[in-house]
Amino acid sequence: MEIEAAVVSEEGGSFDIETVDLEEPRAAEVLVRIVGVGVCHTDLIVRDQLYPTPLPAVLGHEGSGVVEDVGANVTTVEPGDHVVLSFDYDDECPSCQAGHPAYCASFFEHNFAGARPEDGTSPLAADGDRVSGRFFGQSSFATHAIATERNVVPVENDDDVPLELLGPLGCGIQTGAGGVINTLAPTAGSSIAVFGAGSVGLSAVMAADVVGCTEVLSIDLEENRLEKAAELGATETVNPENVDDVVETITDLTSGGVDYALETTGVPEVAEQAVDVLTQRGTLGVIGAPALGTRASYDVNDLILNGRSITGIVEGDSNPQEFIPDLVDLYRQGTFPFDELVTYYDFEEIESAVEDSESGETIKPVLRVSEP
Repeated sequence: MEIEAAVVSEEGGSFDIETVDLEEPRAAEVLVRIVGVGVCHTDLIVRDQLYPTPLPAVLGHEGSGVVEDVGANVTTVEPGDHVVLSFDYDDECPSCQAGHPAYCASFFEHNFAGARPEDGTSPLAADGDRVSGRFFGQSSFATHAIATERNVVPVENDDDVPLELLGPLGCGIQTGAGGVINTLAPTAGSSIAVFGAGSVGLSAVMAADVVGCTEVLSIDLEENRLEKAAELGATETVNPENVDDVVETITDLTSGGVDYALETTGVPEVAEQAVDVLTQRGTLGVIGAPALGTRASYDVNDLILNGRSITGIVEGDSNPQEFIPDLVDLYRQGTFPFDELVTYYDFEEIESAVEDSESGETIKPVLRVSEP
């Protein structure tokens, strides 16, 4: 079938809406009409080839929409179902079997290869030439996407929860929230510093408030984002441009350091600061994704003598089939208002959405692709 999709054809190139051909779903696949899709930092670093998905490609990995067709072996969804699209995984490796699909042994093949991991084919083509598809098991910068039964998450058809809003739960929002709730799992009354106040960092701030952290610090260079952080539960905000020493400032504000820290910027120097603000036996979760091969350095003895820990976090260590419905429930209860991060754009305005995201003007752009 012919669909419209935003195609990136060269490194650092624009997202150009073009007509492409999309295959029918195979036995374990699902055809979804995209209603909304978030623009994520990961889409942009792949556009810039910091992560090597082959170009030309259709990116997009925070889709939400309506199931239009299913393959012969699909049993968990049917046409008409509302779904959120999340990351893909093999469901067979030890991590998947242990309930941690975000650490799938085949994560790169399922999410960044631009092809079906089973046979290396793509469901997308243009004028007979291959276009990389199945990005994060979906390629949802398009009117329609082929996903798998594994990475489509059914959600209730609820007028109080707009379907176009839910796409970012598939990656950025669940990453920040899950980094706090699933990985760091702070105890009530503890303290946390969140470095970066984009959609991931602000989702972490909201999650910290949900779990009962009493000191929640948000650190960012953009004042509008710090103001939003304060609205969403941050008890203190810090702009590094306005202080002489970030580590000293945070340590003073928290009477000696924080129990937990979360690094979402992907800047190695910031990750180093995030370790230094920890108190004894504190834990740092690293989410930010710089270019492959990037290194940060730490004082090993300082780490040892203070009993500090550093852990990497992918997709909030979430099982999307369970965690996304939980986040929808929190939103419905009014305790996780992630809609306050969102600015909507028409699909044709994707380049404006990208520009506003990169400038910091918009926290989480969401493209409206079709009506629910």
